[in-house]
Amino acid sequence: MGKFVIKATNTGFTFSLKAANGEIIAIGGEVYSSVDSCKNGCESVITNAPIANLEDQTVEGYEEQTHPKFEIYKDKAGEFRFRLKASNGQIIAASEGYVKKDSCKNGIESVRKNAADSPIILPEVEPAE
Repeated sequence: MGKFVIKATNTGFTFSLKAANGEIIAIGGEVYSSVDSCKNGCESVITNAPIANLEDQTVEGYEEQTHPKFEIYKDKAGEFRFRLKASNGQIIAASEGYVKKDSCKNGIESVRKNAADSPIILPEVEPAE
C-alpha cells in the first residue's frame, strides 16, 4: 500500500504520493497554505485518479477528454510526463519525467492503484503559540 506524505515548506505545504517501495510516483500540483487544504488536495487525487480519463497529448490529432483526466505530454527535455486534472480542470498531481511512454503509463496506473487506499501522513509541525 502506498501513502500520501504531507510536508511543510517555507511557503506552505506540499504532498507526494509514494508507492509501497517508498518511491515517489506523483507530487501535488501546488503549494497549499494550510495542512487542511493540502489534505483536501490528497483527497481530490483519491477521488479523481481511479475514474480519470486518459488523454495522450503526444499523439497527433489526439481526442480531448473530459475532466477528470490524466494528460500525457512531452516536456522541454523530450521526456514523457503526466498530470492529473480534477473535474474542475485544476492540476492536482504531476509526475517526474520518463524516457519511455510505457513507463509514464505505468506511473499513471501506479497512481490509480495506490491512491485508492493510501493513508494521508501529516507533517510533524510544532503548533503556533
